[in-house]
Amino acid sequence: MKSKIVLTLFIVTTLCFPQFLINSHCADKIPEGFVDIKEMIPEIQLDIRYYSPHNFVGERVDGYLAPKCILTKEAAEALAKVQKELEQFSLTLKIYDCYRPQRAVDHFVRWAKEIDNTKTKKEFYPTVDKANLFKDGYIDSKSGHSRGSTVDLTIVPLPAPIQRKYIPGQKLQECYLPVEKRFKDNSIDMGTGFDCFHELSHTANKNIGRQQKINRLLLKSLMEKHGFRNYDKEWWHYTLKNEPYPGTYFDFPIE
Repeated sequence: MKSKIVLTLFIVTTLCFPQFLINSHCADKIPEGFVDIKEMIPEIQLDIRYYSPHNFVGERVDGYLAPKCILTKEAAEALAKVQKELEQFSLTLKIYDCYRPQRAVDHFVRWAKEIDNTKTKKEFYPTVDKANLFKDGYIDSKSGHSRGSTVDLTIVPLPAPIQRKYIPGQKLQECYLPVEKRFKDNSIDMGTGFDCFHELSHTANKNIGRQQKINRLLLKSLMEKHGFRNYDKEWWHYTLKNEPYPGTYFDFPIE
């Protein structure tokens, strides 16, 4: 009987502490080792797109109960160093997404399988057949964001311009259009909008303008200097090289 109790306790422990597993679905609250970025960098700008309907899904995504950026402490500390350098030049970081619950990734997968749901196509994937989102690598069943050390971000001048509000149902514009024609973001011009499923979003794309290349290089240089690596198909996407949970995909909600 004693051995059965010990075995049961071991199973419960391994199910609810993600360091033992590739995937965890037990935690309801933010685990130890994660922080709210605003507690570490109060002045950072936030534009958490998956909390709002202004994203490729077209609605608030599962698991985003608050417009917050949650990261591992290590990633947040590294990001604070980037922020400190930018502030010397009257610039600041702006965050689009940080930690992403596995349930949010599952929401993306469900949406991608709804082939007839194309209400956001004109802005976010205007040249991509939705049926090819998995094959082309835009959607996957796992995301590095769920490990807690990946961030989607850009740079905003200071004082920060007012960010245009997205109104559901408004006319959409292709994300790869020139800055004056696409949805107005208050960031410096990076050549495309955020989450633009298009080759112009590739960080080193040669077909963007000189200033856009300079802006991407500024972000990339500072992020790499402080320990991040870029995903070369998304200029906004960075992961801490020495992430503390490289094999764990968390699922606690953002609240």
